[in-house]
Amino acid sequence: MGKLNIHNLRKTISYLKRNGLRETLVTIKEHLPRGTRDNYRYDPPAEDALELQRSRYWEAPVTFSVVVPAYHTPERYYREMIESVLAQTYPFWQLVIGDAGEDNTLEQLTAAYEDSRICYHRLSANRSIADNTNETLQWARGDYIALLDHDDVLTPDALYEMAAAIEQGRGKTEGVMPRMLYSDEDKCDGDAARFYEPNIKPDFNLDLLLTNNYICHLLVMEAELIRHLGFRSAYDGAQDHDLALRAAAELWRTPGAILHIPRVLYHWRCHSASTAANPESKLYAYEAGVKASQDFVDKQGWKAKVSMTQHMGFSRTEYDPPLLSQRREVGAIGGRVLGKARRIAGGMMSEAGEVQYLGLKDGYSGYLNRAILVQQAQALDLRCIRLSGQCRELFRETTGLEYEEDEPGGMYAWQKLPADYDYAGMGLRLSHALRKAGYVLLWDPQMVCDLETI
Repeated sequence: MGKLNIHNLRKTISYLKRNGLRETLVTIKEHLPRGTRDNYRYDPPAEDALELQRSRYWEAPVTFSVVVPAYHTPERYYREMIESVLAQTYPFWQLVIGDAGEDNTLEQLTAAYEDSRICYHRLSANRSIADNTNETLQWARGDYIALLDHDDVLTPDALYEMAAAIEQGRGKTEGVMPRMLYSDEDKCDGDAARFYEPNIKPDFNLDLLLTNNYICHLLVMEAELIRHLGFRSAYDGAQDHDLALRAAAELWRTPGAILHIPRVLYHWRCHSASTAANPESKLYAYEAGVKASQDFVDKQGWKAKVSMTQHMGFSRTEYDPPLLSQRREVGAIGGRVLGKARRIAGGMMSEAGEVQYLGLKDGYSGYLNRAILVQQAQALDLRCIRLSGQCRELFRETTGLEYEEDEPGGMYAWQKLPADYDYAGMGLRLSHALRKAGYVLLWDPQMVCDLETI
């Protein structure tokens, strides 16, 4: 909720209506302090770095089609969108614009650029977002498709970074070519002069994708794959989320097929009509996102129900029977360890042992609400863990202990261990062994070990 402005006021009123006064006050309290995100500054690549990118020789360059469905785009935003593509340091691209508007304003604006790589087409009609995008795709000739909204802008190194990552994948003697790639992003104001709310994303995380479309922008996908999948009008508003989930269904078991580029390559423009500024303006989009996640779950054969959390655009999947009895790829589920002051003190960790969301107060949602979302983890604390039955022998081999569950919580009974036991260190060792054996680790923030009650 952050700074006081009309958009945040709308969000606050909507949140109050849905979740009540107590939850609203907690959320306001969490977001009042100025944090590192308030101090964010987008630093574009230095000119000498951009010049090096422009001068790079590509022996067999991959080609991109930047696909833009347009409809009544404000002239200034439209020009800035086109000019951000023209500014790309990577030259092997095609900009494909499908205009669903009734007049020729955008056609005239496009013609002024006189660049043969810009391909303007009038769509047969203005239908759904998905249908408009599908029709625009028919003119795309690139090896990969990059999706760009008609009022947003790319950074000048966006396509270069994507091409470099694909080239690196091509050069590997083992592994596969990336077929879906995504980057970090931020938001900009209507003038594209102030940049804020960076979305610094993790590497591919299927369970996080089920909770929300964290992939979002910039999304690049192999042309053959995106044509095979297409966009579905039944998921309008969340058509990109639906596409990413269906692509993930085909790719997530293949290492290297989905690639995260850890750089901000996309500026999502925030104005009064955009979802970025006012989530209430497209409530249907979030409902369609829940529907897309439910479709993914159903097609995996999992018996589960997806529903929206108290935060719009974020969902949770409840499994019945329990998750560990349905998903054999999951070796363990972990949760939050709350300290004496009810500050997260342990739980999900990085591979190096850094506790994620360390110090975050109970009830707070954290960066981009991720502290309340189920997600895949690198490592889990032994004090709040539930192990799959198929992994209990590996537990004994790794820890030298027998796996016992407490009652009625069903979590590992760590309280029987010595008070000075290295729970986090052993959790790291166990997590490494599980992941080496091919298992996935999940973190569920609704699982809690409260040290104050022990």
